[in-house]
Order: sequence, then C-alpha cells, then structure tokens
Amino acid sequence: MTYKMIVLDLDDTLLRDDHTISARTKEALMTAQEQGVKVVLASGRPTYAMRAIAKELRLQEYGSFILSFNGAKIINCQTDEELFNSTLSPEMAHRLYDLSRREDVWIQTYVNDAIVTEANNQYTEIEGVITGMPIVEVQSFHDAVREPVVKVLMMEDPERLAAVEKKLQDELAGELSVMRSKPFFLEFTEAGVTKGTSLSHLIGQLGITREEVIAMGDSYNDLAMIEFAGLGVAMGNAPDDIKEQADYVTDTNMNDGVAKVVEEFVLKQPAGV
Repeated sequence: MTYKMIVLDLDDTLLRDDHTISARTKEALMTAQEQGVKVVLASGRPTYAMRAIAKELRLQEYGSFILSFNGAKIINCQTDEELFNSTLSPEMAHRLYDLSRREDVWIQTYVNDAIVTEANNQYTEIEGVITGMPIVEVQSFHDAVREPVVKVLMMEDPERLAAVEKKLQDELAGELSVMRSKPFFLEFTEAGVTKGTSLSHLIGQLGITREEVIAMGDSYNDLAMIEFAGLGVAMGNAPDDIKEQADYVTDTNMNDGVAKVVEEFVLKQPAGV
C-alpha cells in the first residue's frame, strides 16, 4: 500500500515526555513530506498550542493541516483557513459546569486563547504547561462563558474521573462526545465530533481514501482515528485496550515509535532498532 497521509497525535505520541520531537522522528517526517506525503497533526490541544509544532515540521510549506480540539477544528496551515469548526453553546458549557459541581470535579474551557477556570488546580497547571496558554481565574464560569466554546474539560484523579466518564457518557449520550485524552482529562465536544470524523471530513476534501491513511495515537481520544485509518497504529505506551483495537503496535514515544512506522510503511526502509 502507498500511504498518502500520516496523522499524528501529539502528546505521548509524536512528542517525547519533554514535549520535543526526536531528531530521528523529525527526519523521517520531513523525508515523507518531501516525497509528497501529507503529515497532519491531530490533538485534543487548542489550535494555539499546536502551531509551534506545525511550524517546526514546516506544515505550511507542505500545505498540510491541523486537527485541533479533538477534531472540532480543521485548519489549513498554508492559508490559516478553518475548513471545519464545531462549538458548544454557552448554555451547554454552563450545563457542564453545573454537572462538574454535582460530580465534584474541576472544570475549564478556553476563551480568547486562554484557559478559563474558577479555581486553578494541579490539572489546569498541567494543561497550562502543555499548551503554553495563560490561565485566567474567574469569579463566575457562567459569566465568563458568554460565547460558544470549542470544548470543555473536566479533571480529577484518574480513578475518580473514570467513574464520572461512564456516568456522563450515559447521561449525555446523543448530545455530546465524551472521552478522555489523558487519565485525568475528560473532554466534551459536540456530538459526533471525534478525530476520526474530522479526519474523514478532511480526506474527503483531498481525494484521499481511508486505506491510504496511517493514524498514530496513544489514548482514548485517538481511538476513533486509529479505527478509521487504513493503518491504525497504537503507541507502545498506549493502554492495552487501545493496542488491542489497533492494526499495529509500534514502539513508545520515548523510543522513536512514530519514526519506526514512517520508516517501515512509508519510506520502505529496512527495519531498524
């Protein structure tokens, strides 16, 4: 199979634990782009927090794309045009806030390239480090969110959040997409919006088939695109249930897992170490 697109989650997939791209991975991806393969970044991160990585990989030059907010936005890196944009109404954001109070978990969203929360906490601090976005503490979440937002996050200890996830998936079925991007991040987007549906929308515009796509990820918000792609790849550091549903399991994000897939399946290089 000749693959025409490589779709990559960022944190714990493309990026090492220090949030950098290894030299081997960068070289493999640049070579693939030189051969005409599209490299697409697909993350739960806000668009703002993906631009530096897109610039490092020269996606603007190669006419590629960003799928941000778990696929709720598709950005053309060459023109900065939004090809797709999904949002939650202020009323829905307020409802989620009320549910977070009921479940006693932290909550945040994004307004004007800032993280907005009523009370800063260890998980919002992690998001601030990952995204590079400022954290704004507000007196009233309801008052601060007066316009549509792309997504909302609830956060708590992973074991506690797993129970909240199951409860709210049942309660909000058909209304919202509810999934975890990290063990301590539970994300809410418009119903039916996932990295998989966003990827399907993108390749439909480009004339690429799903069989010509490789998608790599490590977490539950990556599962839809892993299942959608012709070659769905789970990272070696992914949970076992993600690995079980992938077509292929590569090495970890700390051991050039992305590079090894690109070298073998796209560049057709002999398997390395």
